[in-house]
Amino acid sequence: MEVQFTEFKDLIICNPNVFEDDRGYFYESFNLQKFSKATGVSPAFVQDNQSRSTFGVLRGLHFQVGDMAQSKLVRVLEGEVLDVVVDMRKEEPTFGKSFSIMLTAANRRQLYIPHGFAHGFLTLSSAATFFYKCDNYYDKASERGLAYNDPALDINWQLEEQDFILSEKDKENLNFEALIKTL
Repeated sequence: MEVQFTEFKDLIICNPNVFEDDRGYFYESFNLQKFSKATGVSPAFVQDNQSRSTFGVLRGLHFQVGDMAQSKLVRVLEGEVLDVVVDMRKEEPTFGKSFSIMLTAANRRQLYIPHGFAHGFLTLSSAATFFYKCDNYYDKASERGLAYNDPALDINWQLEEQDFILSEKDKENLNFEALIKTL
């Protein structure tokens, strides 16, 4: 596995070693020993989640707080998404900054997202299957939502807002300034 460290502490891009031939391909999508050696991080994943979305579906930006905060290892099994995170860790110099990356079935990239990041993605292909591992269980009471369209975040979602499909819950997410007052 090849890893790329970002300017954000512990936000890591992972590129697996893929073995391909005329029969297809094989790769390890996760190996704790190799991941820990390459990144210095040793998550104890306890829950796997998978979603399927159609073009224009924007999910997020979500995160959990307190003892229920989650680290995630995310990837796309089908299609392509623009994956976006916002650093919500007040003690970090990257607090309030966003990071985005194209995750596709073809590029097989994965993104390790540590505790303290709001996370979301926008489906850019006709459909996308999104998979992620979490190191903590989902807890509705600990979940928070950050507005995807807050001008303070300056996120380039690569589509026109009129093409977005959002859940009613995500339409109610707070802007950054209001949300940090609740943390």
